[in-house]
Amino acid sequence: MSELLQEQIQSVIDGLVASGAENGVQAAVYRRGELIVDAVAGMASARRPVASDTLFYAASAVKGVTSTVVHVLVEEGVLSYDTVVASLWPEFGAHGKESATVRQVLTHSAGVPAVPADLTLARFCDWDEMCAVIAGLEPWWVPGSRVGYHAVTFGFIVGEVVRRVCGAPISSVLADGIGARLGIAGELYFGVPASELGRVAHFEDDPAGAAMFASLPPDFPLFKSGPRSLFPNAALANNVEVTMADIPAWGTVTARGLARMYAALMSEVDGVRLVPPSRLREITALSTTGLDEMTGGPAQYGLGYTVGQVGMRPVSPTVFGMVGIGGSAAYADTATGISVAVTKNRFNPTEINAFDQVWDLATRAC
Repeated sequence: MSELLQEQIQSVIDGLVASGAENGVQAAVYRRGELIVDAVAGMASARRPVASDTLFYAASAVKGVTSTVVHVLVEEGVLSYDTVVASLWPEFGAHGKESATVRQVLTHSAGVPAVPADLTLARFCDWDEMCAVIAGLEPWWVPGSRVGYHAVTFGFIVGEVVRRVCGAPISSVLADGIGARLGIAGELYFGVPASELGRVAHFEDDPAGAAMFASLPPDFPLFKSGPRSLFPNAALANNVEVTMADIPAWGTVTARGLARMYAALMSEVDGVRLVPPSRLREITALSTTGLDEMTGGPAQYGLGYTVGQVGMRPVSPTVFGMVGIGGSAAYADTATGISVAVTKNRFNPTEINAFDQVWDLATRAC
């Protein structure tokens, strides 16, 4: 079955590249701890074909990695979901945020879903500056009372909590913990080291997707989350300053690395399991419902992942993961034990067609 699925998925991504719908694509599938698909197609840049270890900017799909760092620390007893953020980071407690907990950050209900509209790229890429900015924000709602996607602030708040409790940047905790244990330290990055920049794919905007995104009304709720100049697109994905900065709401990864991490949440991968079944049930249970204040869609969050939907498409409640605004995504299904990741460098902010096709093939086969 795995050979047939490999051939089917290879054919799909080859076809997407041949049609011009995609430039370069990676697709990986794990089933119950075993890698059963590792497919690549197209070009990472003008002169470099995509390889399994090519690094792709995956935008918010990497929030799933950030959340996984927290779950491993909770399982190790280093942290608790009900830890008050300000107990570790006192400055964060200003202006009515003193009650916000790690759980509320993971469920996008901490009340600070936006950064100032005049934020510059230089400040955005400066960790200490961003933490100071976020600590000084007034909450939009009482923490825990409403839900709204924390597009950027999510990563910095989680990352600073991890730094305060571990005494090291979250990028180091990721590399030394999850990355080293699973043999993928070079495939999951928040900020890419200078030595690895040659592996990063070059991005181009999908004209149709960019035009559709630009046509959204100015009062679209998500546009309130920060300056439009910092909304991900190909230019931002190609910006070396952004690529190298620790921004744990985003990241640069391989599909193989993402799929392997999700597989290790659900079962053993080469003898390594990141969390036990009881923790997995807790983190993948639906924690929020109702309307998301920032996206206008359903607020279906577990602890750091969306639950029961792939992108905006309803699926089984046993599915959890995250999508990135450019079209890369990674999801897993606790019922079937499959994890699927797709990364790509034709930046389309309005659809995840490549992932949907790979996901549907994998779920039918498994």
